[in-house]
Amino acid sequence: MKEYGLTLNLKDDPSTIEKYKRHHQAVWPEVERSLRQVGVTSMKIFLLGRRMFMYLTTVDDFEPTRDFARYLTLDPRCQEWEDLMNSFQEKVPEAGPDEWWASMEQVYDLR
Repeated sequence: MKEYGLTLNLKDDPSTIEKYKRHHQAVWPEVERSLRQVGVTSMKIFLLGRRMFMYLTTVDDFEPTRDFARYLTLDPRCQEWEDLMNSFQEKVPEAGPDEWWASMEQVYDLR
């Protein structure tokens, strides 16, 4: 199992934030099925203000660049979902030039 912490901002607009939250109360089944197909075993998104934190667990051979790109091709609804979600989102200032969801460094693990 691999674990990832990722962060992204929602646009600074209360109605946009509420729309985003409503969409995530009923994620499209094609999206969830395709995420599982590429090796995502668990995904949780937390929100504080407009800053999001995603905690993701995957199978051992999961490679984010390869497998998220593959996810987008498994069902046309996946690209439609991503385009819709991107309309609510914006990169965090700390994101690299090629990152949308910025990778976070794990600094502690209580076992």
